[in-house]
Amino acid sequence: MDPTLNPFAPGAGAPPPELAGRDEVLASASLALQRAKAGRAAKSLMLLGLRGVGKTVLLNQIAEIAEAEALHALVLESPEHEPLADLLVPKLRALLLKLSRVEKTAHRARAALGVLRAFATAFKAKIGDVEFTVAPAVGVADTGSLEYDLPDLFFAVAETMREVDSVLVLCIDEVQYLGKTDLSALIVAIHKLAQKSMPFLFFGAGLPQVATLAGEAKSYAERLFDYPKIEALDPAGARDAIVKPLEREGVGISDHAVQRIVEETHAFPYFLQEWGFHVWNETETPPVNVTDVQRATVRARAALDESFFHVRFARLTERERDYARAMASLGPGPQRSGAIADVLGVPVTSAASLRNELIKKGMVFSPQHGETQFTVPMFDDFLRRAMPEWKPPKPARPPLTRKRTPKGRA
Repeated sequence: MDPTLNPFAPGAGAPPPELAGRDEVLASASLALQRAKAGRAAKSLMLLGLRGVGKTVLLNQIAEIAEAEALHALVLESPEHEPLADLLVPKLRALLLKLSRVEKTAHRARAALGVLRAFATAFKAKIGDVEFTVAPAVGVADTGSLEYDLPDLFFAVAETMREVDSVLVLCIDEVQYLGKTDLSALIVAIHKLAQKSMPFLFFGAGLPQVATLAGEAKSYAERLFDYPKIEALDPAGARDAIVKPLEREGVGISDHAVQRIVEETHAFPYFLQEWGFHVWNETETPPVNVTDVQRATVRARAALDESFFHVRFARLTERERDYARAMASLGPGPQRSGAIADVLGVPVTSAASLRNELIKKGMVFSPQHGETQFTVPMFDDFLRRAMPEWKPPKPARPPLTRKRTPKGRA
């Protein structure tokens, strides 16, 4: 079939042609936005899930819903090792400058710009050649303590929102990469604004460990957010993700072919897009059949190995790869940390440091105490393909110690 008409969109955060199986999450987000707009209490959401389940797509969709409600949505992605202040300042500046040109909000927006400038100065925010058109506020958001200053900054922006009966909707992707201090301050700010019923709402997305990280940062975080789990699609949703885009293009597909795609992808949204993309390109004459899917499977796996999986694999040190490969040898799903250490032939305490590094890199998480699971679906399959001849490394020999001769003896 003509590849220029291919409806499927495998890519990081690319919206799929059919956003299937996520109605409940989007309905919850929409309700929260409508309540916030009406001045009612609304709970912020933290979307949690593995890689490839569509968290970024949902976050962007929530932002679109907010904009359709005449709310102001800011969408940020947290890279590793980048301060939250550096992420916030340029986006908030652009928003406030826009509002400063509106007569109704000009005064409030300029005041908020002064607060933002004080904040940016206090945290030496890296904003390139960006300039401010106002003097910094004095005594507001300028202490250099994020837990004190971030609430003041958000209060100033939220006050501007009130002038136009709007809401500041802050969306942050990859929350697990926020530093502990930044995450703690963000939670404090969200909490304080909620207590004062300010027009502010937060939507975050991250890997499953974010719930634990948030709880460790502030104990009340478990009551501050709802934590919807974004998982693989149910069978009906997975079918719709494949069948409906094809139907819109006038292309049929056999039930057996759909079932084969769902089995191969385990119903993960990103993989469904990858398989759908290659199925389209491998099908010469519709309807799509199982043979077409078999050819597409070879292409899809190769594409994933070269990009989606390899990018993550390349970030691992040799010892981290050994840990991951040992884990993969035990099969899919959560594995006991002790069992992984046994495969490596080392004590659990010796393997713990490798596990911690993999958690920091977002490669694994702990679904419960003593268990470890990949954050990337089907990564165990990839590792077995990428390291087929792997054997556990031999434990290092302890250093030889010379037997000392007692004094007085030859």
